Amino acid sequence: MSSKIKLYLGRKVIESVRQNTDINPSLLKPLIQIGIPPSENSIELNIPLNEIESQLGATSINKVLKIQPDDIIKRVACVKDRTNRKVSFEIDRNIFIKDVLENSNLAEPNLNPKNIVVEYSSPNIAKPFHVGHLRSTIVGNFLANLHKYFNNNVTRLNYLGDWGTQFGFIKIGVDKLNFTNDDIKENPMQLLYESYVHANQLAETDPKVSELARKHFSKLEQGSQTDLTDWQLYINYTIKDLENTYDRLGVQFDEYNYESMYNASGIQDVIDTMNKKSMLRTDSEGKQVVNLNDRNLCLVKSDGTTLYLTRDVAAAIDRFKKYNFDEMYYVVENGQNDHFNALKGLLHKMELPWCDRIKHIKFGRIRGMSTRKGKVVFLKDLLNETRELMIQKQIESPNTKVPITDGEISDVLGVSCVIVNDLKQRRQKDYEFSWDRALQVQGDSGVKLQYTHCRLCNLEEKSGAIPVQECKPNYLEQPDVTVLVRELARFPDILYTAQVQMEACVLVTYLFHLCNHINRVFKVLQVKDQEPELASQRLLLFSSARNVLGQGMKILGLKPLTKM
Repeated sequence: MSSKIKLYLGRKVIESVRQNTDINPSLLKPLIQIGIPPSENSIELNIPLNEIESQLGATSINKVLKIQPDDIIKRVACVKDRTNRKVSFEIDRNIFIKDVLENSNLAEPNLNPKNIVVEYSSPNIAKPFHVGHLRSTIVGNFLANLHKYFNNNVTRLNYLGDWGTQFGFIKIGVDKLNFTNDDIKENPMQLLYESYVHANQLAETDPKVSELARKHFSKLEQGSQTDLTDWQLYINYTIKDLENTYDRLGVQFDEYNYESMYNASGIQDVIDTMNKKSMLRTDSEGKQVVNLNDRNLCLVKSDGTTLYLTRDVAAAIDRFKKYNFDEMYYVVENGQNDHFNALKGLLHKMELPWCDRIKHIKFGRIRGMSTRKGKVVFLKDLLNETRELMIQKQIESPNTKVPITDGEISDVLGVSCVIVNDLKQRRQKDYEFSWDRALQVQGDSGVKLQYTHCRLCNLEEKSGAIPVQECKPNYLEQPDVTVLVRELARFPDILYTAQVQMEACVLVTYLFHLCNHINRVFKVLQVKDQEPELASQRLLLFSSARNVLGQGMKILGLKPLTKM
């Protein structure tokens, strides 16, 4: 997508400022951005001057400004705006349009792919998937999709919280409520969660309950067969329930990891390493602690059981051995910032050279996310309600093209609304959930993206035009076409910015703008009943738009519909 032209410009700039031209022009491609030209029907590409100076060691831009116009480059100028200076290249419109429309389905090549590990979602066992895990799941899925688009080697990890005192609370609750294995089998997640809540309520008035829960977990770490059997049962029920939810969200994982992989026996190497480096000491209560920034961090309790932080240290070391990652992302809410600072600090203190490769991808909380009746819900309930509301909107719409009984379409629409409503927010900000904003049909929402995609698919199916691969720009001379093609060409720039900032809202905002441009061109360019060559060229334009929109939707984690 304008890829050949960017490579050409990169080569020209390198040749103009360096005698040694062994620098690959592909390295400059992300820096060459679509500009805002003086007229709607012209094309401009810009390179920030500071990038030319830093990347190529150029001390003067005079040589760049002396690049001669040719068939592709019409004019070269230095432009000053409020933020920076840049070199502007006016590009031949027809060559640009041909390059973009003939290459809209080609991903950008990656000359230096990285090993990326993304840990996201990571709920606890025996608890239904709560809306609190929604942001981690869809933000993490977006980041994994984005890196996959750039042809990095991506590993998607779901790190389940299956270890800790919570197991003891669940076991106590099951016993106190007299739930049998047959009872649990009938309605596992509901009864296990009720057990957990009940035991915690008992603990509020009886400290012995918490002590008993700790003893149950201690027995589990020591290998009690009865506890291990119950624990494995809870895990199996949880994974089955989670996979149903992930399937609806369109989320997949390469691996499920478990806290239990790093239990007392599994972290012994970590403890030994810390002892060799004289990091650990035993405090007056018998706990093993490490002093980090004048704080004593407990890593092993007096009864020998481990903590979440200890297991995270072991997990990070294990993952580096396994994946040799260049970057590992923990997609976890803002409130866990101290935990990840401690994790990174411990890895630094252990003198592990890769410790700076781990990154905490923070996000804010969703406030007020409940059913319309005001009840706080699990994600399954929320998705069910959005599906029912979308069915109602389809019934009311005169433009519905699928049977109303098709609950799958309604479910995809509902999920699209939930995902887009979240990803259009700035990642680190808390926000207030609003049903009306999430499910709006007319404004900027998941429905808008799906509707525009369906409209483009319908055009391709029913226009009667013959699809072509070769672009003939002389059939596409309207300024509205230029504006749309320029917007399509911005797609790689947008993805690059989204990757640098780790912000999905950059892509969401772009896709909303793209839909606006597409719908504007719909009004002025007819495809059906036009002269065959003209119809085919216009169809190529709309097919390219559909392709870019669809790719963007998939990166967000949406399933693009063809009818709705």
